[in-house]
Amino acid sequence: MIERLPQARAKLGLSRSLYYVHVSQGLITKPVALGVRAVGWPSSETDAIARARIAGRSDAEIRDLVMQLEAARKATASEVLQQSA
Repeated sequence: MIERLPQARAKLGLSRSLYYVHVSQGLITKPVALGVRAVGWPSSETDAIARARIAGRSDAEIRDLVMQLEAARKATASEVLQQSA
């Protein structure tokens, strides 16, 4: 499921501006384009980040998690594209 910004912000307890600061710092995954002016985040990714925060993971550990989540997202997208070709 894809969460829009208000849902993702509420889950992580961040203001809009701080949410995007965290995205730029690699502490939250980059958004998925849903259309020309719409973005969202996979709920599995925001769930994983929230669980890591609750578990007391450091910013460095969260950045590693975000990199892993984004790599998995790209791999899944590549698999889907290969299957449809």
